[in-house]
Amino acid sequence: REQTLNKTTVNRYLHQWGYDRTTLGRPPPAVRFQAEHSNDCWQFDMSPSDLKHIEAPSWLRADLKAPTLMLFSVVDDRSGTAYQEYRCVYGEDVESALRFLFRAMAAKESPAHPLQGIPKMIYQDCGPVSRSQIYQRVMRYLGVEVRTHMPAGSDGRRITAQATGKAERPFRTVKEMHETLYHFNQPHDEAEANAWLLNFLVRYNAMSHRLEPHSRIEDWLTHLPAEGVRAMCTWERYCTFAREPERRKVNNDARVAVSGTQYEVDVELAGEEVILWWGLFDQELYIEHGDRRFGPYLPVGGPIPLRKFRTFKKSAAQTRADRIENLASKLSVPRTTMEAHPELRGFSDPVHVPTQTFVDSDPYQQLTYPSQHAAKLAIADFLGTPLGRLPSEQLDNINAVVKSTLNKQDVLERVRTFMAQPRENPHHAE
Repeated sequence: REQTLNKTTVNRYLHQWGYDRTTLGRPPPAVRFQAEHSNDCWQFDMSPSDLKHIEAPSWLRADLKAPTLMLFSVVDDRSGTAYQEYRCVYGEDVESALRFLFRAMAAKESPAHPLQGIPKMIYQDCGPVSRSQIYQRVMRYLGVEVRTHMPAGSDGRRITAQATGKAERPFRTVKEMHETLYHFNQPHDEAEANAWLLNFLVRYNAMSHRLEPHSRIEDWLTHLPAEGVRAMCTWERYCTFAREPERRKVNNDARVAVSGTQYEVDVELAGEEVILWWGLFDQELYIEHGDRRFGPYLPVGGPIPLRKFRTFKKSAAQTRADRIENLASKLSVPRTTMEAHPELRGFSDPVHVPTQTFVDSDPYQQLTYPSQHAAKLAIADFLGTPLGRLPSEQLDNINAVVKSTLNKQDVLERVRTFMAQPRENPHHAE
């Protein structure tokens, strides 16, 4: 007599042997990692503040709605040392993220915040900031590797990574221990909110490390790289990394539009095809035409608001809510609780942090010539005569200069120096 297996029996044996869909589709265990040295990896994240918004940002126009008060944070993966700032934003925008990262990497004015330097890697989520081409280009010029969480389905059975540890711990601590006091005293603007936050971060970084028997900031100072941290560049140089040359044609009225804003340029550029140098942090426009650079140019007009809106009369519920807010605003504690406490500072003396000199990649050849041939062409233009007409002695000096360095300032300075010296045997001497 023939016997057949039914579906229930097959599923029962597959489950016992571990071949069912639930067991086979189970993701592998999470792997916890920790950087070996300080500044090897920073975890970067943003989170809305529980305060939601401040009373009146200094830059807010009357026709705009109130922006969201966002917490920007970087956490050193090795030590857990954190640096945070408040910023009023409309969503996760790239400009605010890059401004915050510059302040996080730059040396701080207060010796109580020694965290500084360019990290080797930044780990963050797959948001609008990490997908921005400008953000990726600036990080590439700084020599920072940007790593993001792997999306679901990109690594076999591994699910999407979730940052629920090192990046979120400072957020929870700030919101639970610091922002709860905002019920009694609210900051008036971003500057005051950041000043109070920095005072709290001194206490936070002086707290115990998650594993080591010392504080977070002591762990960061103890495990610095042997060659020192990489020093951050200046703000002016940082702004050039966010610029991208764009080829455009100037209108016949000597105006050019950038993002809806009109700029009036020199009359000689009307109808010409030029290169616009416009960056994320620039309020002024620079134009390059041929070998000359023009500017800066200020906007002569901007977008006009579409229409104005009236406000409606407050309802009974809104009036009642206003009375409750007015009553809550009268509850207060002394403002000294939000100010700095010298006795709680982790370090009373300035801490020396070894640093490396910033290495400029010069992506647009603004500081160096791309080749020796280009350097010789610039020297000929500087002297106003072809190099073939120069005496052999001066030509040998020029060849020696371009072989030793291609830095624009050094090349022209050395050429100016030896060209100004009188020659022993002038070519016009008898």
